[in-house]
Amino acid sequence: MPGVPRSRYFLFTLIAAAGCAADLVTKGWVFSWPELAGGAVHWLWPNYVGVQLSCNPGALFGMGQGMTWLFAALSVAAALAILSWLFWFGAARDLWLTASLGSVMAGILGNLYDRLGLAERLWPGMGQSITPSGNRVRDWILFQWSDAWRWPNFNIADSMLVVGAAVLFCHAIWQPHDERQPRDCG
Repeated sequence: MPGVPRSRYFLFTLIAAAGCAADLVTKGWVFSWPELAGGAVHWLWPNYVGVQLSCNPGALFGMGQGMTWLFAALSVAAALAILSWLFWFGAARDLWLTASLGSVMAGILGNLYDRLGLAERLWPGMGQSITPSGNRVRDWILFQWSDAWRWPNFNIADSMLVVGAAVLFCHAIWQPHDERQPRDCG
């Protein structure tokens, strides 16, 4: 795309690839711990932050269980829309948009990998203490405030999605007003 600096292609690809790789490597690593089978928790900060394996057959907070094909299709559509917006329509001229959408893309790819069942198909029996049957997203990060309040388990891909969305939101709020106005081409 004319007008999009080459460095933006590099930045987007770097963030998306590094974030996706971090997600997949950490999932593979923690899911190989036999001591975490059966819902056991390995506390990093006792009673607050830990590692606990779970497999989510749905989307956000487990909603939409059994609709893996729909979430996979939406993920592919979102990835294509991001690429089009950034590089076909030139939004990659904006550094913050490029970085935030690179983070969102990392999250999309990491969770799509699981939804398509690639963890099982490409490396079957990779010493996983929990095998994600049925194309489920592998989650492992545990936060809780007390025994009464526990956030649903999540993963690096989910974190990349949230960070990317937060940066997009902040960018929309704090972008100078004159830059939001359509440009007069005449």
